[in-house]
Amino acid sequence: MTDILTLTALSIAVAGFVVGVVVGLTGMGGGALMTPALIFLGVGGGEAATVVTADLTAAAVYKTGGAAVHAKEGSPNLKLAMWLIIGSVPMAFVGPYAVKAFTTDAEELDRVLKLSIGFALLFAAATYALRLYINLRRVRSGGDPGDPNPPVRPIPTLLVGMLGGLLVGVTSVGSGSVIMIALLMLYPGLSAVKLVGTDLVQAVPLVLAAAVANIAIHGLDWGIAIPLILGSVPGTLLGAKIAPRVPQSYIRRGIVVVLTMSGVALLDKAGWAPLGREETHPLLIAVVGLVVLLLLPIIWGFLRKEQGLPFMGAPTVSELDTWNYAGVAQRYSQKPRAASECEEDPSGQHS
Repeated sequence: MTDILTLTALSIAVAGFVVGVVVGLTGMGGGALMTPALIFLGVGGGEAATVVTADLTAAAVYKTGGAAVHAKEGSPNLKLAMWLIIGSVPMAFVGPYAVKAFTTDAEELDRVLKLSIGFALLFAAATYALRLYINLRRVRSGGDPGDPNPPVRPIPTLLVGMLGGLLVGVTSVGSGSVIMIALLMLYPGLSAVKLVGTDLVQAVPLVLAAAVANIAIHGLDWGIAIPLILGSVPGTLLGAKIAPRVPQSYIRRGIVVVLTMSGVALLDKAGWAPLGREETHPLLIAVVGLVVLLLLPIIWGFLRKEQGLPFMGAPTVSELDTWNYAGVAQRYSQKPRAASECEEDPSGQHS
């Protein structure tokens, strides 16, 4: 029994470290990767409420570490984070109580939570794909990338915080992926590093409020929470430290595939009606992952063609992730360049 417990604790710690690095690097993937990973590992009896509570407790710790590193580097927009917090914290606290009030027993609660997490994962995957497409259109239009320190828009930012708080309070998913795409749409001038820093700073009180509410309702399994914290804290610190020097696009594309497969798997596990309640469908989940892996580059190629770009090549996904501070928009814009720029073109060709 001791060996099993030790092996379980080690697997939780390793999973925590890997997810922590991803969170520190990209600001996304915390609950979206950790929660399904723990459910599929079978920890806590595979009960969603137990896993969500432990994940939120660990997130309150490791996101604090990541936020501290980003704050030291000067990357967060603290005023923007404050408005997000005002909206998210109350909703994160109320959300778990609302779900509890509308479910009649533990089995139904587990099913509702798994369904909620499954749909939240698919939503998170879609938001990242939307982010890339938005950046592609902005690059081609040559639009103004915006103010790197924009004035805060209180009402829209507050609403984003409320939606993110509700998602995180119920599912532990959304503090990085969903809130980040909303920030990108509201504040296009924010660089990738500033987006990550701002998101991590607002996520600390958000996940703390969600953790407190879930602990009050479901209790806390320290056998899950402690190894999760021990693994995730150093992972997040490492990821945040190397974030400015690591291209994030390949990691994020992998996250999209994993999120999609995990979302479908949880819907399957919860017995979502179109998939049926009698049995699970591992082959279907594998096919979904393979289709996403193979089809995404093809769909992306056609979207590039629609914007007048080659099917493959520049601007790359990596450039689109950082276009607003890497001069990418200037190089790939459809707008004609000034004559002086054409004369200085190192290729010697005129536009």
